[in-house]
Amino acid sequence: MTDRGTEQRTDAEGHDQPEFHPYHHPAAGWGAAKSVTEFLIREREPIDGPRAIMKMNHEDGGFDCPGCAWPDDMKGLKLDICENGIKHVTWEMTHKRCGPEFFARHTVSELSTWSDFALEDQGRLTEPMMYNSETDHYEPISWRDAFEVVGRALADLDDPNRAAFYTSGRLGNEATFLYQLMARELGTNNLPDCSNMCHEASGRALQAALGTGKGTVDLEDWETADALFIIGVNAASNAPRMLTALAEAYRRGAQVVHINPLVEAGATRTIIPHDFLRMATFKSTKTSTLNLQPRIGGDMALIRGIAKAVLEQAEIDPKALDAEFIARYTAGFENYRAVCDATSWDEIEYKSGVRQADIRKAAKIYCDADRSIISWCLGVTQHEHGVDSVREIVNLLLLRGNLGREGAGPSPVRGHSNVQGNRTCGIDHRPAGAFLDRLAEVCGIDPPREHGMDTVHTIEAMHRDEIKVFVGMGGNFASAAPDTAYTFAGLQKCDLTVQVSTKLNRSHVIHGRRALILPCLGRTEKDHQKAGVQSTSVEDSMSMVHLSVGMKKPASPHLMSEPAIIAGIARAALPSSGTPWSWYVEDYDRIRDTMAKVLNGFEDFNRRVRLPLGFRIKQPARELIFLTPSGRAEFSAVDLPDDSTAAGTLILATLRSHDQWNTTIYSDNDRYRGVKNLRTLVFMNAQDMAERGIEEFDDVDIVATARDGSTRSLWRYKAIPYGIPRGCAAGYMPEMNVLCAIGDYSTQSDQPIMKNVKVRVSLSAPA
Repeated sequence: MTDRGTEQRTDAEGHDQPEFHPYHHPAAGWGAAKSVTEFLIREREPIDGPRAIMKMNHEDGGFDCPGCAWPDDMKGLKLDICENGIKHVTWEMTHKRCGPEFFARHTVSELSTWSDFALEDQGRLTEPMMYNSETDHYEPISWRDAFEVVGRALADLDDPNRAAFYTSGRLGNEATFLYQLMARELGTNNLPDCSNMCHEASGRALQAALGTGKGTVDLEDWETADALFIIGVNAASNAPRMLTALAEAYRRGAQVVHINPLVEAGATRTIIPHDFLRMATFKSTKTSTLNLQPRIGGDMALIRGIAKAVLEQAEIDPKALDAEFIARYTAGFENYRAVCDATSWDEIEYKSGVRQADIRKAAKIYCDADRSIISWCLGVTQHEHGVDSVREIVNLLLLRGNLGREGAGPSPVRGHSNVQGNRTCGIDHRPAGAFLDRLAEVCGIDPPREHGMDTVHTIEAMHRDEIKVFVGMGGNFASAAPDTAYTFAGLQKCDLTVQVSTKLNRSHVIHGRRALILPCLGRTEKDHQKAGVQSTSVEDSMSMVHLSVGMKKPASPHLMSEPAIIAGIARAALPSSGTPWSWYVEDYDRIRDTMAKVLNGFEDFNRRVRLPLGFRIKQPARELIFLTPSGRAEFSAVDLPDDSTAAGTLILATLRSHDQWNTTIYSDNDRYRGVKNLRTLVFMNAQDMAERGIEEFDDVDIVATARDGSTRSLWRYKAIPYGIPRGCAAGYMPEMNVLCAIGDYSTQSDQPIMKNVKVRVSLSAPA
């Protein structure tokens, strides 16, 4: 195979050409420092950027990083930051502005041809804009008139279920609570959110197994665990502050096992930037003791193999199981043992893609550890069997009593900074009856009881002309959702689409017959209301709730806070409402007082959230209280899934690049995977490439076949040889979302199966 990745290549006009150089350096460290410096210079933020860094993730009046949901350091670390968090904040704080003059120069048809990077790179939105179909331009509109447009559209619906209210994970708790209150007072539970595409499987599995939809561990548990199992997680890019926990675990002698089809940079070694001595001496720390590479979708089989090995060990050494814990706190153990006995090692090896000997290495680590944490992310959940896989993780934890004690338990890694808080505070299309009862009693409304629609079913309803008004509270729905062309067409069938945003993105140029852009404050900006500067709260991946206070002057005097925007829409749509919308917005403490009466675990909210580091929402399962039908932790006993593929077919997983946050693209580089100047690529196993006559950087066509037999294609992507198991492939979202059919979602969780797309890859025809 020709090693063209070692060449510096430019085209005839001198433009940078794609490069591929396998990455062999530590994660973070000087590479991250260099990348951040270049980014601050590019965004022209050499002063405000570093100033913001010193306030980010601080308990004393700082703001919460709008990036990932990894918890803040509990010991007062002053530089509790990471490369991608700094980029995310700087991207928001940019001096670039995208106002009426910009929209006057460019038609929406033109903007729809721009790249995702180019759209967001125009800078911060400055004032409300409404689409004019006659001119094909967005034009200024006053806030009052904008609220009237939305309010009238909602009030005129013949059925409130013809509206859908989408939520991105960046929305603070107070705005979240008002948003769901407005939707339910209108009469709908159509509250799709980004969790529907990410961790829906985790919530449903944990709820069924433990009676809580969240993990049970906190950051202190990570600091005391004897073994950490990290499954389907790319820590260095998606939760970079996790690298500190992994490095510290390795240094204290804990075992760290990574399970991922790709051995990512964060699963090898790192230099933590705030460890000044190691930075100065270029001394890295390992972040793993064992790396296992299952085939895509093989996690459940691998975990079953570890459990089977534990049960076999228990026949020799009964202490391999925590028999007392199992007898006292669990139900269904014998059924689970039977299904493990019935699962042969041949089946486990075939379906996981990992040798029995290597699985037994992981099992020995698990048996030798007194306290184990298992952490996972979308590599586990975005499959047909995502719920079963998470329940298999819980099964393994239960075997050795790794629950309800220090240093042990399940720990899902959430992506966006407040996505867990969104669900806690009411963004749920399947709300619990008890929650609705409290909402009705405290807020004086009659909330609907029938379930609403999630993300996938909202898009399908758009195509049936059942959704007339779509409101997107943050995020980039058009790009984040599966089956891109189908999603675009659904949005375009709506009568009105409303996007509450900080920057221009794809969802503004793929819109309904009428469309509004409502610009809001960013997390870094001061929120001035009648009672003074306001704070908002967020909940991290480990159920810690704390305050966030902006420190920067708003990008425009015309921006409004998200609570104020929601209240403005609600007043216009519900003119007879008894809810004191304006009163709430004057002082967010008033919202929190109401939340304290409605939400379990939020009692005395205003006082507790102002404590140093905030407070942790109690997780009953951590106290060995299981809100399940049996009152016990429930084992799950199911057969391994049959995920076989036809000859010549690969299983493709979508993933992020390192220089990306969700649908926000910072550049076309992916440093940790060795890629420069390229996003339209597919990572493949070298043998799979050779079988197809494909060499590095060859143009290839990718054809996905959906469950219903329909096909979706991408043309002339570049093939990159990578260390991925045979029969597997990977590429970047959102570009590859087009390959995941709208009907290809899990029957267990309704999540799009974006990490299990069946594709054929072949050489493109000569140009």
